[in-house]
Amino acid sequence: MKNFSNCFVMTKNKHVYKRQKVRLEGTLSSFFENKTDLKQGDPLSPILFNLALQKMIQCIKMVPSGMKIGKEQLNILAYADGIALIGKNEIEIGKRFVEMENITRKFGLWINQEKTKYMIVERKNNLKKNKIGHLKIKSYKFERVENFKYLGVILNEDNNNQIDLQERIKNANKTYFMLQKFFKNKNISKKLKLRLKNTIIDKVLTYASETWTLTKR
Repeated sequence: MKNFSNCFVMTKNKHVYKRQKVRLEGTLSSFFENKTDLKQGDPLSPILFNLALQKMIQCIKMVPSGMKIGKEQLNILAYADGIALIGKNEIEIGKRFVEMENITRKFGLWINQEKTKYMIVERKNNLKKNKIGHLKIKSYKFERVENFKYLGVILNEDNNNQIDLQERIKNANKTYFMLQKFFKNKNISKKLKLRLKNTIIDKVLTYASETWTLTKR
């Protein structure tokens, strides 16, 4: 995140309406109401969801905007229903949002305003100068936050990963105490205890360590 300057990030959750179409032998039916949802964990559910979002992501990526990080031009990040729009200012974010909404509505998807936040990420210490509050786009009003968790990592507006590191340490300690009875059990070999430590506790502690920034102390 050190390369971000005046970067607006928005995360979104989407849900599917119960209106669908079916294509049979090349003929597309009219809309019909589906009164039976897909069950949680149904193997068909993520496939249908990914097909709908893939079109939107491809269209957004084709637009020359966002932040340049290395050789990559990023204006959208997506994992499952966690979508982050990236832009240099609120105008750029607004345009991307409108474009995204227009595409997703064609697939019966809508934006969950309550779960959608936006954040300004700044390298320099001038965040206090920026008094932008809620971000209004069309009929939506999104809350500005100082930090939020995305894919299990706490991001904040001043690019400081200390909060996330403290969270990692706390989670690793919790994991250790959960496994404490195994580590104190004399019937379990030292080799197995070390394997538990390496495969569970260390993984919790170093989660997303590839994104950590190194600074001199």
